[in-house]
Amino acid sequence: MVKSPAIRAALTLVSVAALILATTSVASAQPDEDGAVSSADGARDARQHGGTAGHLPATQSNVDLISKLKMKNSVPEKIADVGVFKNYAYLAAWGAVTCTYNGVHVVDIKDPSKPKEVAFIQAKEGSYPGEGIQALRIDTPAFTGDVLVSNNEKCKDKAGFGGMNLYDVTNPAHPTPLAEGIGDSTVNGQGKKAANETHSVFAWDAGDKAYAVIVDNEEGTDVDIMDITNPKKPFLTAEYDLDRTFPQILQSAPANLTESFLHDLVVKQIAGKQVMLLSYWDAGYVSVDMTDVQNPNYLGDTDFTNPDPQLKEATGLTEKPEGNGHQGEFTLDNRYVIGADEDFAPNGAEGSTDDTATAFQISQGSNTPQLQGGESLTGDAVYAGRACAGDPLVLPAPNTASGRQIAIVTRGLCTFTEKVASVEAAGGYDGIVIVNREGSDGCGAFGMSVDGTIPTFSVDRKTGFGFFDRAALYDNAACLAGAASLIPGLSLGDIGDVVSVRAFFDGWGYVHLFDNSTGKMAELDTYAIPEAEDPAFAEGFGDLSVHEVATSKQRADLAYFSYYSGGFRVAKIVDNKLVETGRFIDQGGNNIWGVQVFESNGIEYVAASDRDSGLYIFRYTGG
Repeated sequence: MVKSPAIRAALTLVSVAALILATTSVASAQPDEDGAVSSADGARDARQHGGTAGHLPATQSNVDLISKLKMKNSVPEKIADVGVFKNYAYLAAWGAVTCTYNGVHVVDIKDPSKPKEVAFIQAKEGSYPGEGIQALRIDTPAFTGDVLVSNNEKCKDKAGFGGMNLYDVTNPAHPTPLAEGIGDSTVNGQGKKAANETHSVFAWDAGDKAYAVIVDNEEGTDVDIMDITNPKKPFLTAEYDLDRTFPQILQSAPANLTESFLHDLVVKQIAGKQVMLLSYWDAGYVSVDMTDVQNPNYLGDTDFTNPDPQLKEATGLTEKPEGNGHQGEFTLDNRYVIGADEDFAPNGAEGSTDDTATAFQISQGSNTPQLQGGESLTGDAVYAGRACAGDPLVLPAPNTASGRQIAIVTRGLCTFTEKVASVEAAGGYDGIVIVNREGSDGCGAFGMSVDGTIPTFSVDRKTGFGFFDRAALYDNAACLAGAASLIPGLSLGDIGDVVSVRAFFDGWGYVHLFDNSTGKMAELDTYAIPEAEDPAFAEGFGDLSVHEVATSKQRADLAYFSYYSGGFRVAKIVDNKLVETGRFIDQGGNNIWGVQVFESNGIEYVAASDRDSGLYIFRYTGG
């Protein structure tokens, strides 16, 4: 039953001597279950790739810094992905911090020691590229030339548009638009005026045909195949929700692996087949034969080892794996798949109520005060509705000497940050829990990018019902088919259960080495920088998660990694193990997003994009 606003249990926000071992929380950097996102409420907003506070000290081993170039108008966190083709590097300027000067920097790297910016491709008003920057040669009956592809996400909801862009970069110093904002313009069968926002894109030439695959942010059918045979007239030719097309990619246990959506992908010709490697967030890395884009064939996929092998090896702690399959590559000889799991929440969390000792999944907000390993937060659940601007908000009952309140807010209508601001303005609350709304892209567990000064968490809709003893009334099928936000039967200010949240250290995102075989691929090894598995580096040193991997074009045993504040890393495969053999962090720190291998005069180099400045070019000098 809903309890009256009487004296209740006290809040405790305390550190304990030992780390608490508990179930793993949902990744805080990503959208709702099954990949569907409503851009209106910020489920995947501009900060999904974390912040830049602090950095590790400078270090260098077996890596030469060939050159670096600060991009024009770059500000901290402005630079995103990097692609390289024919002596030119292309760097995305995204709209995370400022919704101005968004687009693609074009840099001449014919002499890697003397890079020079030669052009800038301006994005359309309110849109920006980020993860998907690639250039390639297309030679079809309809078009012959070099094409740059990029994705579109929005920083202005009404002005911006989604889809993908194609530019003729046959003359890179003078790029020419071929098509912009082209993609899937339906969500769950309903038409839209503009194409859906897309998180990444990858294109390939298939002979007489050419295709691009884009990551659809807005619906569960998130693998969108575009026919770009004539890049001036691209069109959607197929779309898939691979966890439904190939349900074997899903992992039944542990129960926290609930967010199955596409994040990134590559296509490589292997043994005459066009093989797509897809990074599915909580479903792992998936290999599919896309030679016939209308009839994809499952080849293999990975599972996340339980308990988390990297955490256990490094710390002795036993926790569930977090999932977070972010980006992967085949090695030169196609013997291995290397996967990079992105995770910005080194402290996991779990929740419980005074009604039951059974723990529920709960995720900490990205840019709100974080519970560190060993800390806990307890208080009365106070129903606060949607908490959007203009909504009424009831102040909690006056605290007793030991009582505290946690605002229970429902998702929808406005952004997470706006909801937190409303609760902060009301005053008197010591924590916030945001409950998912109804809808085909709602209901389940989700993570949040959110700013605020109060600890903020997210839970699935059934858990939110349970805070007020309504879990038995929750109908998942009705939730998926509905559109409601508010929890039915509740009034503002109703008091529910005592809600407790406790945190535990579970490390940052790291790297996997898999045997590239059919069926379930065997996990051979994992790798992380030492600081990413040390609780002392859980905050204050920037993001210590891996972001991307690029495999060598000259050696089958070599891989390069962008590790955000962990800098640039190099690892060799030795006896089916990943062994770090090179590293670089600049004076003052790095914040490296992308890595891309290229050759110049027979020498292999790596272009890396630093989020806060621009282009770095490295050469590995180790054995």
